[in-house]
Amino acid sequence: MDFQKIFTGKSDRNYDNPDPSFSIDDQPLLQRIHWFRSLYLSTMPLLALYGALTTKLLTKTAIFYVIYLALNSICITAGYHRYWSHRSYKASRALQYFMAILSCASAQGSIYWWARNHRIHHRYTDTPKDPYNAKAGFFYSHIGWLFLKRDRRKLGYVDTSDLQSDKLVMFQHNFYIPLAYLMGYAIPIGVCGLGWGDWRGGYFFLNFPSDYRNGIRFYHLDPTKWAIWFCSLLGLAYDLKTFPENEIKKGYIEMKFKELNKIKSTIDYGTPLEKLPTFTMDEFTAQVKKSNKQWIIIQGVIYDVSTFMFEHPGGIPLLDSAIGKDMSEAFNGGVYSHQNAARNLLNHLRVGSIAA
Repeated sequence: MDFQKIFTGKSDRNYDNPDPSFSIDDQPLLQRIHWFRSLYLSTMPLLALYGALTTKLLTKTAIFYVIYLALNSICITAGYHRYWSHRSYKASRALQYFMAILSCASAQGSIYWWARNHRIHHRYTDTPKDPYNAKAGFFYSHIGWLFLKRDRRKLGYVDTSDLQSDKLVMFQHNFYIPLAYLMGYAIPIGVCGLGWGDWRGGYFFLNFPSDYRNGIRFYHLDPTKWAIWFCSLLGLAYDLKTFPENEIKKGYIEMKFKELNKIKSTIDYGTPLEKLPTFTMDEFTAQVKKSNKQWIIIQGVIYDVSTFMFEHPGGIPLLDSAIGKDMSEAFNGGVYSHQNAARNLLNHLRVGSIAA
């Protein structure tokens, strides 16, 4: 029985339709819906809500729930993501078996299916080839993509030969459905039921299931990092990859620049120099003498200081004596070396530039 086909819609043996003229992406919406996955993802939250409202949560069940949830969540983040998708560390075979089997309780698909999609996502981020393309909308990128079948030929290509050659990965892939029911239903229900008689609690509460670090600093909240680190102390994980500190600083600076540029885009810096009209010196002089413009020149840019006369710290007479003149030398230290605040203020007063 092709269990993987039940969960993903098509198995890898016939996932790429041999008919090049057919594409599921071009079919009507009803034909594109993955009905099994849609029904499962839609009904489970409602069933969980009903159970939570009608079932008493016993202390033992609650403790087991927290531990079991934490473990299978770590198996996804440390296993599916950082080990099988990014190969950010090496894991002993025992740890691989543990993560491959227990992760099935999270019902996130097989290692092969998850890691392949995640690698495609990183290679073709936010493009039509990305399975979780964010440009298709917030809902689609987070969960909506799970409700629809996609034509594999229209998704990006990544090398998965390492996954396909891994017997454990392919075993979990081929028998994912029974393993998911075993780890997500049978075992948690059995533990709670046989252990302390809480069959109902076990059913409703327990089946909800390239740096090895996510937070690079010790104080960053990253349980997966510490789980992998702890496994390394036990000899279960080794060759933990870390990004060079120099590259981390580069990334930090780039993110800061992005934040600053975002803030900068909201600030008015006045009319850009390239959009200012140009004047010859004769035209500049004529505007001052014949049209009574209160203009000055600083480094080839013309400023209208009429609105600034009464605010100038040096007083009206000093600024008035500068009208119609090139004040570059005085502005830059001949009289007073003006600071950035004065220079930024001038940006809103510029009205033109002197033709070269």
